Amino acid sequence: MTLHTGIDQPKKDLMKSLFKDAPDIVPEGLSRGLSVPELIEIMGRTCFEARHVRRSARLFKRMIEEGDTIWLGIAGAGIAGGMGGMVISLLESGFIDVICSTGAQVYHDLHFAFGLPVKAIHPNFDDDVLRRHGDTRIYDIGIREKETLEAQDEIIRRFVKERHEKLRGGAIATWEFNYQLGLWVNETAPHPERSFTAAAARLGVPLFWDSLSNHSIAMNLVRTDAQGLPVQLSAQKDILHSAAIAFTSGTTGFVELGGGGPKNFIQQTGPTISQILGVAFEGADRGIQIGTAVEREGSLSSCTFGEAVTWGKYHHADQTNLVQVWGEYSIIFPLLAAYVIDLCSPRPPRRICEQMADKTQQLERAV
Repeated sequence: MTLHTGIDQPKKDLMKSLFKDAPDIVPEGLSRGLSVPELIEIMGRTCFEARHVRRSARLFKRMIEEGDTIWLGIAGAGIAGGMGGMVISLLESGFIDVICSTGAQVYHDLHFAFGLPVKAIHPNFDDDVLRRHGDTRIYDIGIREKETLEAQDEIIRRFVKERHEKLRGGAIATWEFNYQLGLWVNETAPHPERSFTAAAARLGVPLFWDSLSNHSIAMNLVRTDAQGLPVQLSAQKDILHSAAIAFTSGTTGFVELGGGGPKNFIQQTGPTISQILGVAFEGADRGIQIGTAVEREGSLSSCTFGEAVTWGKYHHADQTNLVQVWGEYSIIFPLLAAYVIDLCSPRPPRRICEQMADKTQQLERAV
């Protein structure tokens, strides 16, 4: 009995390879003194996620050089682990125009500005013993309960007391709270240069929270409210103002560290404009996501760019302009930041905080 494959063997041998125009893979060595951009280019000529790292680095560079309004989403605990310095470098280069962070990372960012202890530790501790010693941890980040957390709580409450005149008088967006907080940190902290919150305020970069309630800053507002220093935060203003930024920008690029709330906050600007407000808008132009969530479990963090396109969060499911890197962002983000800082000329800050009223009015007129 003869098996029939469906293709005659002589004819199959004459068919051209579908790979014929693809680049050749050639093993490349590494030399001393290699720059980060050179390393990333070599990585991009190998395989697997290394190629996506190069694609994302090149896309980030295009976002900068072609004038995108660039948003940074920060999930996870990278800021508590000292990665805020990289964010500051990008801010000072004009490569980040808007930020959405968890409130927890803004809280932990301030430890560095005020010189509160944060330690690099080994993750394999007896946590019951740590608790008895007054030690807390975020995996391999060690934080003292009294000297760091309680001291930070007191600093937050002191800020509310000293700046209450700027915070009271009606509902405010989280970026307005963080703007006043950052200005105050620049004036009062011994090391404001270590805080991305302070840098964002100094440069007029709006810093939103993804949530009003699930972090220590909001927990402290419960106490200051009870002390007669009420602060009213507005999720609706956050949504409106973030949508106004997207609506009045030319091209928009998103850089997402992890997923979760910050990722959705910056991506929901498109559906807010088109689906909720009824104004024609096609979503963001370009995006980079770095994370370890797997697509098949259906969570927000695992939502692919293609899936997001179906919600109107991006223009098209275009692999040239939407790059997902599967990896832990403490490894990938420093490479991307170093790549663009080395290759791109600094941009002047857009100072969007100072333009927010005008941007909001433009969106409201369109509605």
